[in-house]
Amino acid sequence: MNKNIKVAVLGGGGKTGKFLVNHLVEKGYSLKILLRNPPVSEDSANQFSLDLTNPLVEIVKGDAVNLHDIETLLTDCQVVISTIGQRAGEPMVASNATQHILKVMQECNIVRYILVGGVNIDTPFDKKGEQTKAATEWMKSKFPEIHADRVKAYNLLIQSDANWTLVRLPVIEYTDQIFPVEANVEDCLGSKISSKNIAIFLEEQIFDKTYARKAPFLYNV
Repeated sequence: MNKNIKVAVLGGGGKTGKFLVNHLVEKGYSLKILLRNPPVSEDSANQFSLDLTNPLVEIVKGDAVNLHDIETLLTDCQVVISTIGQRAGEPMVASNATQHILKVMQECNIVRYILVGGVNIDTPFDKKGEQTKAATEWMKSKFPEIHADRVKAYNLLIQSDANWTLVRLPVIEYTDQIFPVEANVEDCLGSKISSKNIAIFLEEQIFDKTYARKAPFLYNV
């Protein structure tokens, strides 16, 4: 059963992460969720839009850029899923978190690491069309530090021995609606993706080996 797999979740308090957490709970997984500011009561948990009172959910108070907090989070887990976004004034969050996660995964014999990023990340397998190239160049010029952070995180992945999947996303629509979806390792052929579709796809990658050590684009069609 899914509850025999414990998933460490980073970014679970964010807009995308909330959909992921609720989906994983619905599917019966045991979760350890890293939160910098966890809710202090059942009422505040409800306002948080997360089912944090579920017995399958364990909250770890901490920060993804703190190695000790990552060690606490990953203990007794078999899978790591991250939807960490950017933070104002902290451009290197993604790469710092990935560096800590990969280190602790190796120490804890955890193999599977699933995370999200933007379409601006380049890989050797890309055949980006004009729209995706334009989005990539825009990100490089407007947010060079954030772009560099994501590139560094990707390089850490390919240099590691982990079984990772980096899911590259276009504009996210925060909705529970499910739409037809495609994944493509060469180009992003859609302009948007539903947050519910993201949650479903990330959960599927726990067992699916199709995109092991690959970085598919995910988009609605």
